[in-house]
Order: sequence, then C-alpha cells, then structure tokens
Amino acid sequence: MATSFTLHEDDIPYNPDGWGPTTVPSQYADIPFAPYEKRAYIGRMADWSARAEQQREQRLARGGKVREAANEAFTAVVDDTEGFELEAKFNAKFLGKKALPIAPMSKWKKNQQANYQGASRWNDQTPVRTRDASVDVRAEWVVKGQVAFPELQKMNLDPPAGEDVYTCGQVHYYDKQFDRITPKSEKALVGTEASFYKVSTSDDPVIARLHGDPANKDVRVYATDAILAVIMAAPRSSYSWDLVVNRVGDKLFLDKRRGSSIDFVTNMETANDFGDDDRDSINNSGQLMREATYINEAFSQQVLVKGDKPVAFNEPRGPFAQHPEEPVAPVCYRYRKFTLGKPPKEGDEDKRVSVLCRCEVDGVMKGMHDEDLFLRLYALNEVDSKLAGGIDWRQKLDSQRGAVLANELKNNSNKLAKWTVQALLSNADLIKFGYVSRMNPKATDSHVLLGTNVYKPRELAPLINLNMSNAWGILKAIVDLCLGLEEGKYLMLKDPNKPVVRFYSVPTDAFDEAEEPEPLPDEDDDGGF
Repeated sequence: MATSFTLHEDDIPYNPDGWGPTTVPSQYADIPFAPYEKRAYIGRMADWSARAEQQREQRLARGGKVREAANEAFTAVVDDTEGFELEAKFNAKFLGKKALPIAPMSKWKKNQQANYQGASRWNDQTPVRTRDASVDVRAEWVVKGQVAFPELQKMNLDPPAGEDVYTCGQVHYYDKQFDRITPKSEKALVGTEASFYKVSTSDDPVIARLHGDPANKDVRVYATDAILAVIMAAPRSSYSWDLVVNRVGDKLFLDKRRGSSIDFVTNMETANDFGDDDRDSINNSGQLMREATYINEAFSQQVLVKGDKPVAFNEPRGPFAQHPEEPVAPVCYRYRKFTLGKPPKEGDEDKRVSVLCRCEVDGVMKGMHDEDLFLRLYALNEVDSKLAGGIDWRQKLDSQRGAVLANELKNNSNKLAKWTVQALLSNADLIKFGYVSRMNPKATDSHVLLGTNVYKPRELAPLINLNMSNAWGILKAIVDLCLGLEEGKYLMLKDPNKPVVRFYSVPTDAFDEAEEPEPLPDEDDDGGF
C-alpha cells in the first residue's frame, strides 16, 4: 500500500534564503533518502527543461528499462488515488487544471515508446560473427610489429608516374555486341577452358631476368598488381588475408602463398552480416569466392572476339604456359616501375624507393579516333537481391544503374577498390564491368549476363571514394616498415576480426609445402558453376 498524506497550502514553509524545505517533517524523519533512479546526477537539484526529460527517457528506452522507485516507501499504486492528493492540489492551485490521479502521456513520450517498443537489451543482441585467419599462426612465429588501419588511413603520398619496363603476352578485342545486352535480352554465361595463372613474384621468370638487369639496379621492391592492390586497399578489407615478405639483402620481394585467398574474388565481403556459416551452403563466404572467381574468368573470355587478330607483344603466349597445347587465357603483362617519394633537396639523403610491378590487361577496344584502348574486365555478380539490400538487378539495372553500383560499393567496397587500383597500376584506359546474376537465387548451376558498363579508372576512383594519394601513402608506409626488417622471411597477416595488420618472423622453409588451392567446382556443358 502506498504511503498517502495530505498537505495544506498553509503548511508549505517559506524559505527566503534558498530553495527547498527548511525542516524535515516528523513523518519523514526515519525514511532514508533514495534517488528515484539508480544513476542520480549529483549536483543537479532540479531540471525543469523538457529536453533533459527526453534524454532520460531515451536512455531508459535504449536499455529496455522502465523507471522504477528505489524505495518502496515512495511506490504509488495506480488504483489508489489518495497518494496523488498532493499532485492534484498542486495542479489545481498553480496550473489551474483539474486534478488527475495520473498525468497524461505527452505525444513525444508516446512516439518514443513506439520507437523503442521492440528494442533489445544489449545482451539479447546477435553476437558478432567471428572469422578465421587466412593462415594458422604457429606458436614459434614471433610478432615483429603491427599497424592499425586508422594509422594507415592518415598516410598520403603523391601518386607516382609509372614507367613501362617490359611488355609481353597478347590481348583480343572486346566484342561490342555485349554492350547491347539488357535484363530483357539477357545472355547465358558460358564457362571457359582457358588456363589462368596466378604466379607469385619470386616465381616469375620475367621478374628474375629484370632483377638481374643492371638497368634496374635502383629497384628495391618487386611485386604484382594483385599484391600491391591488397596492401593499398587494406583499410577496406574485412576478411583475413596474408602476404609473404622476403627480405633479401637490400631488396624486398612481396609474395603470396600458393593457394592464397587473394587469388580468389571476394563477394559480399563488406555487407552487413551476410553469408552462411555452413561451409556447404551456396552463400558461405568460401563458396561465394569460388563462384565469383569462376564468373570473372568466364566473363573475361566470353566478351572477347577470338577470331580477329590479337594485339601481340613479346612472348605472345605469356611467360607462364608450360605446354604448347595448353589453352591459355590471353593476357597482356606489363612490367612497370614506380618511384615512391619526392626527389631529395640538395645535400639530403635520397629516401625514394623504386617498385617494379607486374600488371595485367585483359582486352583492347577501338576508341573514337581508331586508337587502341586497353581494358580491365571484371564481373559483378548478384547473389540474392532479398539478402543483399533489396535492389533487384533485373528491375533496376536499366533505370537505376547508379543505385546498383552504390549497393555494390556497400557490399563489396574492398573488391571495387582493389580492381580500380589494379587498373590504375596497369595504366589501363577503361574498366568494363559485367553484371552477372544467378538464374535462380538459390542455385549456382547457371548464370546470366544482364548488362555491361564502362568507366575510366581515374573517374571511377572518386565515385567509390577511393583516395589514391592515401593508397600510395599506405604502400610507402608498409614498404618502409618491411625495408626496416632484418634479412629473412616474414608473414604479413590481416587479423580476421580486428582492423590490424601484424608482421611475423617465420622460418625460411615456411609455406614451401603449402596446400594446393581448392579447385573450382566442375563446369558442366552449359558453363554452369
């Protein structure tokens, strides 16, 4: 039963020297003080502002709490109106309103109750998904250092101009009939039997030759465009990845493990809690990567005109084909040199670092003045519109292509950044995107091409919020850190659950017997996955 009392107007004491009562009524002498909330604001005697009340209600609603009395002596029972006699008298005396047992709920409070009605408590929320590292870290490996992504995002360097050192391979012309494809005239995606090579830096015979050439004695760092893109777009990555750093004399070879995850194309990497933890599910991250890799390889070959004479350079079949009968995917390999840093002032030490990088070009097409424009060919693939932002490509690709790309940027920010970096490194003139979707969202046995789009790499970078000055600054920071290590072999590993990259000292024979890459599922006669 609530404590009730009656207080007449004549009983209200007058305090000319301050605020509040001057004495403690006898009926309250033995009742201990307890704040109405557990978190009482010391020093705030009274707050008549409505905003403060709103903030308190918001805090209570976010925590799923209701306002409770801290002492039963002050508990009011709704059905007992006697306990509210003082409030009724105060309203009638000073507000001129009819005394009511319960104050009416404000419109703002009603809205807040509606907004937070379904709010969960903090311990009822879905746990954060824990990802696995791309490689098992052994106990004997020693951490030599680490760098956090927020620090990398502060780095800046003026983008250097690239210099062509050697070019080999060949490319075919792009078939412009694919630019006329729409969702209403979709075209089935056809698989390819061509071989694609993901050769690491130290295994590249051309890099071995260029390393021994006195003309390249100023080069201290050797890498591939895929490896440099992983580093330069690192802050956007969510999945774990790893690179092998070989410090040989004063040279640096940035490598990858055989069967490394960077050989595969990611999909839905930066989407909000997307994917299935079941390894056999078609929406498992590993299955999505294999599907996206297959789609990219198939698209890059299907859109080329194989009958016409290709644009050929040195070693037309490329430097990696092992057998003359082997079908090789036509690729142009450009070995380009970049000098990181500004020229030193007179008398200062030259701290610039030269990097030699193997870059790739996938195709070529004629420009407006009949000039050859080199292409990078990439395929964006739709998984399930209901699970990926609600944008159905078949409905929106023609009328809202910008919205489709924006949604892809949200779900695949890291992939788009790496592709753009690779196109800029290779000095490609254009990036040609293909929009590929599953024929059935719940199956991966067939895909269709719904359309294409083309961008200039330098124009695409700002569209996807890619700051190339920051990307080059990140590369320079990582290179400087690696050049500061002692001679030996190191593993550069992105933490699977934190925005941190760590460097481990590993034995020289580490990864010599690395696992074979997981093969792509068999392709059927229809080119399905």
